[in-house]
Amino acid sequence: MSLLYSEVEEELRAAVRDLLADRCPPSAVLKRAESRPYDPDLWKTLAGEIGVAGLLIPERHGGAGASASEAAVVLEELGRGVAPVPFFTSSVLATYALVQAGAGELLERLADGRSTAALAVSFAASPYRPDRGASVRVADGRLTGTVTGVAGADVADMLLVPVEGGLYQVEGAELRAETSFDLTRPVSTVTFDGAAATRLGDVDVAGVLRFGARLLASEQYGVAQWCLDTTLAYVKERHQFARPVGSFQSIKHRLADLWLDVVRARAAARNAAAEDSPVAAAVAQAWNASVAVRAAEEALQLHGGIGMTWEHPLHLYLKRAKSAEVALGTPGDHREALASLAGVPGPE
Repeated sequence: MSLLYSEVEEELRAAVRDLLADRCPPSAVLKRAESRPYDPDLWKTLAGEIGVAGLLIPERHGGAGASASEAAVVLEELGRGVAPVPFFTSSVLATYALVQAGAGELLERLADGRSTAALAVSFAASPYRPDRGASVRVADGRLTGTVTGVAGADVADMLLVPVEGGLYQVEGAELRAETSFDLTRPVSTVTFDGAAATRLGDVDVAGVLRFGARLLASEQYGVAQWCLDTTLAYVKERHQFARPVGSFQSIKHRLADLWLDVVRARAAARNAAAEDSPVAAAVAQAWNASVAVRAAEEALQLHGGIGMTWEHPLHLYLKRAKSAEVALGTPGDHREALASLAGVPGPE
């Protein structure tokens, strides 16, 4: 297994990064966050012109038939830009569930990005507790119940609900916006009161969430890398006592330690994208979730007073890192799972 990027992946990265730099710099994201964060024009270009929406969709359904590694590269760049688009919720989580269910017709609708989907699972759920935040029943083709903390539901054209081993497309659900710590990724409470549902096929919710956790590690790495790069640039420019702040030994040590952590996060994310295993997912999330938070906190401190202001986009990255830290399993959840997978005995 190679942790290096292929030529195709680097070309995909360049296309996404150039587009985000031109259309979605952090200042623009911050401005949108104060009203409606979702950027439909940006998503249209990403999905239609670059083709990210159909990366994980098989070619027979109009997609690119790419691997998780290509999708991970896109998530790295979207993490660097905290881009307000539904790639993770629609083109990763919902798409993977539809592929499992064999719902080719709906996959064709998602392939070019003209339609988006959301999987009605709580962002607080995990591969080890896939039902967390959900209480839904199905009877006679209708759903009743509630799912809290659903990301991407507010902008989705189709809502997919996993219930009792099946995946259902639902019409007539009620959405209520929740207060989201991450301003760029709103969450909703979804309520079903006898909503009409069409069964699409079987789905392994734990497997879908594990796949999501594997790829979320790449987004977390992207957040951490942006924080490190931005901080390195800032401490070279900011002067104190007639010399750059970055020239002080204590600052050098802090950033050197952070650089090592971020490099390890890249390796963990690349491994998780390439290797479909519970161990790879647990390792990546146990490490990357905490590194993203630490990188954002270090960036905030080393930027001094300006880092504490609303006008600086750093708080968007800290909020994304903190919210992602508890999404699809906390680092503690994944460490506990990893210990079990490795046969490490727990406390008696």
